[in-house]
Amino acid sequence: MTDHLFFQSEQADFSLMKGDCLTLIPSIETELDMVFADPPYFLSNDGLTVKNGKVQSVNKGKWDKLISDDDATTFTYEWLAAVREKMADNATVWVSGTHHNIFTLGRILPELGFKILNVITWEKTNPPPNFSCRFFTHSTEFIIWARKHPKVPHYYDYDLMKKLNNDKQMKDVWRLPAVAKWEKSCGKHPTQKPLALLAQIILASTKKDAIILDPFAGSSTTGVASNVLGRRFIGIDQEDEYLKLSQARYKDLQNEGRKAFFKQHFYRLLNKTDD
Repeated sequence: MTDHLFFQSEQADFSLMKGDCLTLIPSIETELDMVFADPPYFLSNDGLTVKNGKVQSVNKGKWDKLISDDDATTFTYEWLAAVREKMADNATVWVSGTHHNIFTLGRILPELGFKILNVITWEKTNPPPNFSCRFFTHSTEFIIWARKHPKVPHYYDYDLMKKLNNDKQMKDVWRLPAVAKWEKSCGKHPTQKPLALLAQIILASTKKDAIILDPFAGSSTTGVASNVLGRRFIGIDQEDEYLKLSQARYKDLQNEGRKAFFKQHFYRLLNKTDD
């Protein structure tokens, strides 16, 4: 792991590795309690979208370019198999997607031995408009939650999730805004996920000091949420730009009052109260 280490905190609770996740995951020397993955959706196809009222290209980078459907399927199988090897027997994995990749994920996970627990529907309160006006506005993403083994129990903080949902069982539809301006104070990633979304995932499925991997770390929203909530984080990415952004976000988080500020926003966005 140290050969490809880009950055590590003094407490070794926030680590960034640079390179291909298929190469680096086997080098991880500790069991993982949770994996969150936001893999490439392969949507950079020279199309157009609307952001902040302006028509923009959907292209995000070479890492999001689709070579072929077969290559995408092989890649999905290989990275899921790699993370499964490093997961503790009671660990779980969360994988985000849209209709472009979620069905492939749903097929491959059981093939590898995972048991799918839920398919979370994240309903965005502020989705970009559909400027073509020829179909319904896309306003959701999906997150598959699966455990490593069909018959080995996983960790789920049912009581906390119920408490955070006005003392009602939490459903598999989560209504949350997309990334807010205060989450981009150090810069932004084109596919950045909101901190509140990752906070809810982490609180639901891990205990304090859990080891969490994000094999497609991007700007390390998973790592920021993990650090605020007292978990340990390993992130992998290939891009210097985003690894530097991740490092900057971690260092910003160490400033006085920042963790309390972020935690306050987690719960405010979730319409929850801290325990």
